[in-house]
Amino acid sequence: MTTEPERLPFFVYGTLRPGRANYARCLRGRTVAEESALVRGVSLYEGPGYPYAVTGPADAVVHGDLVRPGEDVYDDVRAALDRLEGHVPGAPGNLYERVARQAECADGRSVRAWLYVAAEPLAGQLRASGTPVPGGDWKRPPR
Repeated sequence: MTTEPERLPFFVYGTLRPGRANYARCLRGRTVAEESALVRGVSLYEGPGYPYAVTGPADAVVHGDLVRPGEDVYDDVRAALDRLEGHVPGAPGNLYERVARQAECADGRSVRAWLYVAAEPLAGQLRASGTPVPGGDWKRPPR
């Protein structure tokens, strides 16, 4: 397995949030910290059973959770999340790209975190004709 130098927490905003289905699959019991946070400069759009985050505009905001995997499982968690999100580092044709962004915590701290955003051309299609998630907070009941 290839490891990357930055072991950032992950900002999750959809099915990976605590209480959701993919949290149970990929993160439950594998994190050492979880807290509410938001990311600015990102919009949230409805998808087929899950949301898509899309870069821009600057005044947009997405609400979610900051989760930090344990050091002993970090590489495995990152690999599982990359698989789930259809992301292969550096590969063309990804469904999502994993990018580093600043997340703002409820206590005012700013934390650099990994965020999965829709890759092009999907991101452009969502900006042009997608359905925005009101308030940037995907609060669908757990499935």
